[in-house]
Amino acid sequence: MKEQEQRMQLPKLDDLFTSQAQRDYEKAEKVEKIDINKITDFPNHPFKVINDDKMQDMVESVKKYGVILPVIVRKKDDGTYEMISGHRRKKACELAGIKQMRCIVKDLSDDEATILMVDSNIQREEILPSEKAFAYKMKLEAMKHQGKRVDLGEEETSVPMAHNFENMTSREILGKQVGESQDQIRRYIRLTYLIPELLEQVDLKRIAFRPAVELSYLSEENQYVVQNIFEFDEVTPSLSQAIRLKKLEQEGRLTEEKIEEPETVESETKESNTEQTGTEGTGAEKEETEEEGTEESENLPAGKEEETWNDG
Repeated sequence: MKEQEQRMQLPKLDDLFTSQAQRDYEKAEKVEKIDINKITDFPNHPFKVINDDKMQDMVESVKKYGVILPVIVRKKDDGTYEMISGHRRKKACELAGIKQMRCIVKDLSDDEATILMVDSNIQREEILPSEKAFAYKMKLEAMKHQGKRVDLGEEETSVPMAHNFENMTSREILGKQVGESQDQIRRYIRLTYLIPELLEQVDLKRIAFRPAVELSYLSEENQYVVQNIFEFDEVTPSLSQAIRLKKLEQEGRLTEEKIEEPETVESETKESNTEQTGTEGTGAEKEETEEEGTEESENLPAGKEEETWNDG
C-alpha cells in the first residue's frame, strides 16, 4: 500500500486550494522594494561605474524624484540578490543615502542573466572600448553555451552555431544584434588579451583601436615593453608597425631590442618576406587585407610606410 502511495502523483496543497490565476501571479515578475545592501554587483561586470559629473546629476535626481525606472535583479541561493541592470542607479542611491530600491526580480540562468546584463547596457551613448570588449566576450560565451551544436566536436567548429538563426554563427548573430560586423566583434574581443595598462591607453584614446588589436597578439612580457616605451617616450606604434610586431611575435623572433628599434623591425620583416616569396614584402596594407579583409582598413601614406613610432 505504501509503495502504491509513493508511486502516485499527489497534487500539492497549493494546487488544491489556490486558483490557476493565483499560481500564475506567484510566478509572475513583480516590482519589489529591496534593501540595497542585499544587492550585489554582477560578477565581472564589464561596464564601469564612475563617480563623475553625470553621476552627481543622477544623485541629485534620485534625491528629488527617487528611482523612476526599477532595476533588474535575480535572487541568489543565499537569499540575497544579484544586479542585472541598474548598477549606476544603485551607486546613485548609495551616494544619496537611500536604503531601498524598486526592483524587478527575474528568474534567470547564468547565461540568460549575462545576455540580459549586456543587452541592457550595450546601447548606452558612451561606451569605452574595454567595456565593449568584455561585454561582447561575455555575451558570446553565454550564446555559445545556449546554442552550441551537438553534432560536431570541439575540434570541428571553433565558432558554435546558435539556436533560431539558421546557418549563422554566434559571432554573426551578436554582430547583427549590436550593429557590428563579425570581424569587428572579433577585434573588440582581442582587446581583452591586452595588459590592463595598454587597455587603459585605448580607453583614453592614446593608442588607436586597430594597432591595439595587433598588439594584443604579443606576449604579456612584450606588451609591457611597449607600455614602457609609451610611458617614458610618449609614443605608440602605427598600424603597420603593430602588424610587424605581431608577425615577429608569431615567428618567435620578437625581442625587446626589436620593439625599441622600429627600423630594425621593418627590415627584419622585409627580409622574412623575401625569404618566403622571393620578392620584397608588399607592405602592411596587403598583410592587413590578407588577414582580416579590407573592412575599416587604415589609410597609410601611398608608397611609403612609417619607420618611427608615432608621437602620442
